Amino acid sequence: MIDDSPSRNEVFSVSALVGEAKQLLEGEFGTVAVEGEISNLARPRSGHVYFTLKDADAQLRCALFRRDAQRVGFDPADGMQVLAHGRLSIYPARGEFQLYVSSLEEAGLGALQRAFDALKEKLAAEGLFDQAVKRPLPRYPRRIGVITSPTGAALHDILNILGRRYPAADVLIYPTQVQGTSAAGTLAAALALANVRRECDVLILARGGGSLEDLWPFNEEIVARAIHASGIPVVSGVGHETDFTIADFTADLRAPTPSAAAESVTPDREELLVRLHQLAERLTHIWQRSARERRQAVTTLAQRLGIQHPHRRLQERAQRLDELAARLGAAPRRQLVGLHSRLATLKAELSRHSPGLRIQRLRERLARVEERLSRLWHLQHERRRAQVHTLAARLHALGPEQTLARGYAIVFTADGNILRDTAGVHSGDALRARLAHGSLDARVEKVDPERA
Repeated sequence: MIDDSPSRNEVFSVSALVGEAKQLLEGEFGTVAVEGEISNLARPRSGHVYFTLKDADAQLRCALFRRDAQRVGFDPADGMQVLAHGRLSIYPARGEFQLYVSSLEEAGLGALQRAFDALKEKLAAEGLFDQAVKRPLPRYPRRIGVITSPTGAALHDILNILGRRYPAADVLIYPTQVQGTSAAGTLAAALALANVRRECDVLILARGGGSLEDLWPFNEEIVARAIHASGIPVVSGVGHETDFTIADFTADLRAPTPSAAAESVTPDREELLVRLHQLAERLTHIWQRSARERRQAVTTLAQRLGIQHPHRRLQERAQRLDELAARLGAAPRRQLVGLHSRLATLKAELSRHSPGLRIQRLRERLARVEERLSRLWHLQHERRRAQVHTLAARLHALGPEQTLARGYAIVFTADGNILRDTAGVHSGDALRARLAHGSLDARVEKVDPERA
């Protein structure tokens, strides 16, 4: 049997034993990082800070000396979750096992911020944020995809903006989770699905505001790489204006809010109407100028034809014949034979150079020119009229009557103002709703400003 009891020669004094234990502890562990909750925090006049780090099963005494405490970027307090870096040792005066803290940072948010910064630096080095890889947004999207929670206020805001600014575009919703541990996977899957289907011209990735933990799915690497791999332009509208996520840096365009994202992917309907009006005026001006130019060309041809008309040459020839006939009457018979011969020669030459054929050719050419001008004028007129009709049809489709015909309604307050949100509306207020056919009066029973 082995006797493990110490011999009398191995008896330690208290200070010697504590010193041995201190050296052994410091040599074994070196610098460590410990996460826990602060309790029993004390701040004596010396400027040092003393506290206890604890969790559900244990606690550890800690000392943060003044020089190190001055470098801490926040004010430690009881109940705060922190990450402490320092060396383990024993305080000999009380024989207490404790941590001498050299640096202190907030846990939770601090850890998330470190992860955010590390991923941002990594993806930036790979070129995922480079402006050269950003895709341009379509000017007039035919279908807009929205990747967000189907029950969130962000979707309600986006649909309102799209319906008001650009009702001509279809909206396709890809429902996903926007918070929680599995949210990042659903966001990446929705982006991949949208690219497989290729149904949309642009995608909006959005959610409302929240804490850093709430917005964390949009800081996940899987979401950033899904955005970068998308062949469809992606606009991010996550949180509030002051919130920045990894998705914002990777997206083709970052909007400060979900509503701003909806505005960034659509043209303004009023601006489109002004543009259509300008185009119609321009087409009318072009048609009128073309008609003037054609009329001027016809007038010029008619003037040239009048100057070169063969009737004038016939008159000149007839006058010449009259002169010759008068000379024949007064000439001797001997010269009369020669003159008759000369006259026959002139008649034959005149017959060979008869202007009748040239007159006929000029008349046929004039007829062809007139027919071509008429056909071109009618074709240009019909083309311009068809373009005007097309623009008018598109303008009509964008009008409020068509929106009402699809089942929407315009709600007015008692004083005749259009109601756009629930601000200022109370239970019992009288309202009027304009429908596609007729209108109706209603009274508010309940106001729910948060409901999508």
